[in-house]
Amino acid sequence: MRYLLCGVALMGLAGCEPSIPDSGAGVGFGSYSDFQRQQAQREAALAGDVLPAPLAVSEESLEPSRTGVSGTVPSGTQPLSATREGALGQPETEAESIAAATAAALNSGEKPVDANPSNPAPVQMNHPGISSENDFNTVSAQRSIESDAERLAQNRAQYEVVQPTAVPTRTGASGPNIVEYALRTDNPMGNKLYKRSPLNTDARAARNCAAYASPDLAQTDFLKRGGPKRDRRGLDPDGDGYACSWDPRPFRKASGG
Repeated sequence: MRYLLCGVALMGLAGCEPSIPDSGAGVGFGSYSDFQRQQAQREAALAGDVLPAPLAVSEESLEPSRTGVSGTVPSGTQPLSATREGALGQPETEAESIAAATAAALNSGEKPVDANPSNPAPVQMNHPGISSENDFNTVSAQRSIESDAERLAQNRAQYEVVQPTAVPTRTGASGPNIVEYALRTDNPMGNKLYKRSPLNTDARAARNCAAYASPDLAQTDFLKRGGPKRDRRGLDPDGDGYACSWDPRPFRKASGG
């Protein structure tokens, strides 16, 4: 009886034990032999495809989402050849070739300059923006100290010294000269020298003086009408000989008086 119970217990434990997987199957791949067969088929398929040459350029237009420009090669550019060398003489990829063609189209059809050691050296400008007269190297190559001294002597020989002369006397009936009048008189402003009518009030002088654009014009007309002795328009009510507050002092200071 004891042996029978032990046998039943062993059979129950054997029924609960999980089944052992097939050792030929790969984890996650099913059968390992199937995985190897699929891998061999994939490699054979890849080896059998005819891939384009590394330097070949596809004739298909690129999508705008990939290039950022229109799908076709921009107009005005040369067709892309099968191979193209970029900077440093290395072959370009398809995207680089399209980008170079696009840049040429945006540059008025001119191909952008690639940084390449084989490119000719750029032309160096000698002080751009400076004329040859201001360029020391250019001037020193064309002139010398001796030639400059000779030119200076020639210029000095052509100098003409003009001696000052007296101001000529004005001739003709050109009217009164207020400058001459200012230099000829010396009485201060407000110092009465001439008799005036009681009708020549300050109010009348203010009204009549307003008709002139400046005191100089008023003084000129005042002298022209018989001043300073006469004052027919009432321009000099205080009788100092100066109409409409005309001031002779600037003319006297200019002459040193």
